[in-house]
Amino acid sequence: MRVCFSYGLFAVAFAVAAQPAHAQSPLPVIVPAATSQSAPIPQTAGDPTSSDNATIQALEQIKAANEEMLRQQEAVLATLDELQKAADQIRILSKRG
Repeated sequence: MRVCFSYGLFAVAFAVAAQPAHAQSPLPVIVPAATSQSAPIPQTAGDPTSSDNATIQALEQIKAANEEMLRQQEAVLATLDELQKAADQIRILSKRG
């Protein structure tokens, strides 16, 4: 009994010792330069440009397509609910007779 326990303990100790240590390597620390100048703040124009308008139009088209997809999915879910109810009714009626 003691010999079996000793072998088991040895096997566990060997398995633990054989595993390589997975230590994390330290990440480099980035320290900002000690200057008195700060980064310039970008100025945004109050008027949207043509690329902004194109982006807004593209987003509106995507939104419309998403809304249409949601309507289709709701219709499919309603159909599936009806089919599930019909299947439940058939199960109930088949158990009766």
